[in-house]
Amino acid sequence: MLALGFCFPAAADDIQDINKLFRQGQHEQAMGRVNTYLAGKPKDAQARFLKGLIFTEQGKTGEAIRVFSELTEDYPELPEPYNNLAVLYAGQGQYDKARIALEMAIRTHPSYSTAHENLGDIYAKMASQAYDRALQLDRNNAATQTKLSLIKDLFSGTAKSGKHGAAVQPEPATVAAPQPAAEPVAAVVAPAPAPVAPEKVAVATPEPPVPPVQAAAKKSSANSGNEVLKAVRDWAAAWSSKDVNRYLAFYAADFKTPGGEKRSDWEGQRRERIGAPKSISVNIRDARVKLVDDSHASVAFKQVYRASHLRNISGKTLVMVKSGGSWLIQEERSGK
Repeated sequence: MLALGFCFPAAADDIQDINKLFRQGQHEQAMGRVNTYLAGKPKDAQARFLKGLIFTEQGKTGEAIRVFSELTEDYPELPEPYNNLAVLYAGQGQYDKARIALEMAIRTHPSYSTAHENLGDIYAKMASQAYDRALQLDRNNAATQTKLSLIKDLFSGTAKSGKHGAAVQPEPATVAAPQPAAEPVAAVVAPAPAPVAPEKVAVATPEPPVPPVQAAAKKSSANSGNEVLKAVRDWAAAWSSKDVNRYLAFYAADFKTPGGEKRSDWEGQRRERIGAPKSISVNIRDARVKLVDDSHASVAFKQVYRASHLRNISGKTLVMVKSGGSWLIQEERSGK
């Protein structure tokens, strides 16, 4: 899911390894490792939280709800388990339970913006249900029809933005243990986020005084930067549409796999992970293109990844190479 922006000590290497398996989509292996870890440390909040995320990604909603519910009982001061419970309840259409869980999250952490956003979505869903019932009783009520249409437009806007998705996901970033004093960077969020407006591309090139004779070169750099960013956005769009073949075509022949595994093994993992969720949305924010030369560049950005009822916001850098007239991904770096 979810990158909680917390730091944890080197002693948590086991959790790091488990999270790596989780990010690679190796859920069975991750679950086995986390269960072994919890056998020695049954109260470890971080490991239990990660176990709930694994259950969620596996589609085992009942087990995930149990894990997060127990966390709220043992650590009532943490807002993240309440928020994740709300997302799972919303996925089952239990909006009243979701509302109560989000209100608890906000009560424990009033500045938790994700919970506030999710609560707004829940209220909109509940309003939609109420307007539906009103129309069943009086189908000629034009005012109710208008209100219902406005709400449906709100949620359909999310789908539209998802198609053009331009923004974020290195594989879900490191999951760290919830800690009361820290503000989470991102968490599992309810469906229907607001559309993300595309940002301007910032091309990082040297900035000496530019005499007229250099104007053409500056224009060429800007065009190259836009071409690089377009390739990244097209990559995100292919990911969002779950077009795996097109998605994989954005990776160069000499792509450096994240774990050093064989290219064929990595592609198999990606096919499995992209095919598992019912829906995916990848958006790109705050992109900054750095041109190295005519055929090499890097793009740093915030990646917003949503899959079914999961959301992850994390930093990512793509190292790009121009090959055959197309910009391709040579390396992915998370957390940059």
